[in-house]
Amino acid sequence: MALPLSQLPSEIIREVRLRKWLALFLFAIVSFAVLLAGFVYPYQYQSQVVIFVDDQNIIRPLMEGSAVTTKISERTSVVREMLWSRDVMLQIAKDKTIFGKDADQLTDEEMERRVGILRANMNVRPRGDSYFSIGYTSESPMQAFRIAQRLGQLFIAENSARKRKESRNAYDFIDKQVKNYESILAEVEQKLKKFLSENVDGTESEANARMANLRRELELAELERSELMARAESLESQLENVPSMLSQSRTADAYTRRIREKETLLDELRLQYHDTYPDIIVLKEQIAELRKQRNRATQSGELDQAVSESDQLVNPLYQDISAEVAKTRASVRTQESRINSLENLIAEQEKRMARIQENKTQYSELTRDMEVNEQIYNDLLRRRERARVSMHLDIEGQGLNFRINETAQYPLDPIGPQFQLFAAAGLILGALTPFGLAAGVLQIDPRIRARKQLEDGIGLPVLAEIPHVRTPYEKRRDRFLTVSVAVCAVLVVAAYGGVAGAALMGVI
Repeated sequence: MALPLSQLPSEIIREVRLRKWLALFLFAIVSFAVLLAGFVYPYQYQSQVVIFVDDQNIIRPLMEGSAVTTKISERTSVVREMLWSRDVMLQIAKDKTIFGKDADQLTDEEMERRVGILRANMNVRPRGDSYFSIGYTSESPMQAFRIAQRLGQLFIAENSARKRKESRNAYDFIDKQVKNYESILAEVEQKLKKFLSENVDGTESEANARMANLRRELELAELERSELMARAESLESQLENVPSMLSQSRTADAYTRRIREKETLLDELRLQYHDTYPDIIVLKEQIAELRKQRNRATQSGELDQAVSESDQLVNPLYQDISAEVAKTRASVRTQESRINSLENLIAEQEKRMARIQENKTQYSELTRDMEVNEQIYNDLLRRRERARVSMHLDIEGQGLNFRINETAQYPLDPIGPQFQLFAAAGLILGALTPFGLAAGVLQIDPRIRARKQLEDGIGLPVLAEIPHVRTPYEKRRDRFLTVSVAVCAVLVVAAYGGVAGAALMGVI
C-alpha cells in the first residue's frame, strides 16, 4: 500500500536517520563512482572549418540571363553527401600525415572500419544563411585538428572539380543534342524539298485564289456574252426594218470600185490585226457578198459594162448593220470560246484542289515537324552558348564559390562534460542517493507506516495512535552514531575534495 505523499518527506528522513551508516556508505560509493567515471570518461576534442558561400559576387549580375551559375539547395546535406563519398573518405583514411605510416598496411576490413569511424565523427552544421561548418570529433586533439583541416581542403577541391565536371557534362550533352537536331532538321528539310518538287500544285491558299480569279473571269465572260447576244438580237431586229437594196444606176465599175475600197480597207487592217479580228472577218464577208452580187448581175445580163443603167443597189446602211451584226456574232463566238476555255481551266483547277487536299495532311506534318524541330534547334543553340559561358565560369572559379572563412584551430579544451562537472555531480548525486533510495523503498514497502494507510485499508477510523518512545540510553547512542557518521562524512568529503583537487591541478 503506497504511502501518502504528504507524509513521504518525514518518513524518508526517518529512514535515513535509522540507517545512518548505510546512507554514509551509499554517499561514499556513489560519489567516488562518479569521480572515477570522470577519470575514465573519454574526452572528445572537436575542430571545425567554417566555409563561406560566395554567391553574390559581381559576376552574377553581369552574367544574368547569359549563364547559369551552379546552385546548391539544402546545402548542408549536399556537403555531407559529398564528404561522405568513398573517394574523399579513402583519401583521409590513407593520409600518412594523420594516421602515420600504417595507413598502407591496413587490411580491407580495417580500412572499412576506419572509414566508418571517420563518417561517424564528422559533422556538417549550418551557421546562418551564407556559412556552414565542417567539423570532426576525436579523442586526440591533433587528429581532430588535422582531419578537420583536411576535410575543408578536400571539400573545396572536390566542389570545384565537381562543378567543372557538371558544367562540362552539361555542355557536352547540349552540344550532342544540337548535332542530333541538325541532322533531324536536315532530313526534314530534304523531305519537304522533295515533296514540293514532286507536288507543284502549290498551296491551298494559292489554289483558292486561282479558282476565285477563274470564276470571276467566267462570270465576266458570261455577262459580256449575254450583252453581245442582246446587242446582236437588237441589230437583227433593226436589220429587218432596213431595205437591203436601193434603186440607182449601176455599172460593173461600181461593183469593182466598192470591192477595191473594201480590199484596201482589209489590207490596212491586216497590217495591224490577225485574220481572226472581227472587223477583218466582216470585211471579208462584205467583199464576198459584193462579188456574188456582181456575178449574179453579170450572169443575168442586167449589167452592161459599156452603158450605165438604173438598177437596185445594196443599201449601205443595211451593209453597215449587217457588218455590225456579223461583228457582234463573231464577238459572241469569241466569248463562247473564252467561256469554254475558262470552264476547262476551272475543271482542271478543281482537280488541282483535290490533289492539294490529298497532300495537305502530309504537307502539314512536314511543315509542323520543320517548325518544331527548328524551334527546338534554335533553343538548343542558345542553351549551348549559355552552357559554354557557364563552363568557362566554373573553370575560372566564378559563379557560386566556397571559401574557407575560418581555418581549423587546434582544440585546447574538450567538448561535452568535463572533469569539473563530474566532480560536482559526484557530491550531489552521492548526497541524493540515500534519500532517493529511501523514497523508492517506502513506495514498495507493504508495511503500514501512516494512520491514513490503515483507515483506507480497513475502511474504519483509527481511534488512537501510540507514539514511539526512546529511553535515555537510546538517545545517547543515537547521538553518538550521528556524530560518528558526521565525522566520517567530513572525512569522505575531504578525501573526495583532495582527489578531485589533485586531478584538477594535474597532480594525478
